[in-house]
Amino acid sequence: MSDTPYQLSQNGPVARLTLSRPNKRNALNAAYWRDLPGCISDLSAAGQTRVLILDAQGPHFCAGIDLAMFAGMSGSTDNAQTREAFTYALAQMQSGFDALEAARFPVIAAIQGCCIGAGVDMVSACDIRLATRDAFFRIEEINVGMMADVGTLQRLPKMLPLGIVRELAFTGSTLDAERAHTLGFVNTVYDDHASVLAAVKEMAAQIAAKPPIAIAASKDCINHARDHGVAESMRYMRALQAGVFSPADILTAVTARAEGKVAEFANLKSTKRD
Repeated sequence: MSDTPYQLSQNGPVARLTLSRPNKRNALNAAYWRDLPGCISDLSAAGQTRVLILDAQGPHFCAGIDLAMFAGMSGSTDNAQTREAFTYALAQMQSGFDALEAARFPVIAAIQGCCIGAGVDMVSACDIRLATRDAFFRIEEINVGMMADVGTLQRLPKMLPLGIVRELAFTGSTLDAERAHTLGFVNTVYDDHASVLAAVKEMAAQIAAKPPIAIAASKDCINHARDHGVAESMRYMRALQAGVFSPADILTAVTARAEGKVAEFANLKSTKRD
């Protein structure tokens, strides 16, 4: 249905979350912001998912927040009570993208057409981004009288040169896919949406074939290193490696490679509570 914010499917260890409001350019409505944190957290806790593909229906990936959500917001920061409620609501919105970053599995975004506003916030929280040649990115918030507030300004400075981030944040100008690729924000650019999806599925399969514990720990260490110095990150690595080092997984991987077979690894342990 046109008002359904996304569709979630599972193909073995690969989950796929597809934005499904193409007639609205996949603008993120209230249901999306309400449901996404729990959806991602549940996938992560279950331990069955080894990689998540994030894609979208139609010619555009995401036009940002659904403008209908701004209706009735007049006076939302007029006094202490409304400001407190505004802060709480914003934290809830931020938590959806935080969940993508914190998930125990890598998240790969397949991007086509426009990716603006909250769309940039979303893909900034993903681990890998592949895009079509016609894709473009824009910090749209500054063009409608506000600053980006759900992750773009916090994550992009860790991915792009600071001067580029300032340019995009202050001018609201467009970053095309080719330049985004040159700057390292996009991993690879493809001619069309079908090619992007094919590449994403192939990459997801490669990741899903690796030992889930080592993948989860690698993602954790990369995120930690991004936010901390080398010495602190090395200390963190030593502690984490001591906890997750698995001779059984190593033997499985080495034996399978020597025999020309596909290694089979156990899923992560579920952390869901009944």
